[in-house]
Amino acid sequence: MRPNWLIAVAIVSCMACNTNKNNSAWSEKASGASNVAAAPSAPAPAATSSGMGIGPVVAPVDLASLDESKEDQGAKLFQEKCTACHKLDEKYIGPALVGVTERRQPEWILNMILNPEVMVQQDPTAKALLAQFIAPMANQHLTREEAECVLVYFREHDEERGEDDDDFEEADDHESSAVETANGH
Repeated sequence: MRPNWLIAVAIVSCMACNTNKNNSAWSEKASGASNVAAAPSAPAPAATSSGMGIGPVVAPVDLASLDESKEDQGAKLFQEKCTACHKLDEKYIGPALVGVTERRQPEWILNMILNPEVMVQQDPTAKALLAQFIAPMANQHLTREEAECVLVYFREHDEERGEDDDDFEEADDHESSAVETANGH
């Protein structure tokens, strides 16, 4: 009779260990959960036409107020995390990012960086980009601050490009005038 009793105790002990293990801080750390009781997860917001995208960035972002001193960090992050698929001035695996701050709202850009999986499933613009470029954007697991640094880098590049375009247009206008004068027009 004793072996049956030992087997029963062993089974109950194992069940208790598994229950405690599943509720322990160790298993929560391993699974990425916190010690806070799990609240029911809210459904992801539906796709909207607001242009802000879908993700953690829900409040308006003033692009002009972002700290320009973060540009170098943004350039470094872009080089490390993004250039496998993106180039600034040319289409690559993903779209060229030149002018992105002029085409998209800052909230949309941040949500695309921070939440690309949901964006390509629910945001109409991201869906269209996925259809065009076939390859979904990989989540690089940047923090909000890091994503803002990349956004500052894009903004500064776009502003520099805009200034260069203005210089080019002025030079082009002067060149056209000189050609017209030389031709007697």
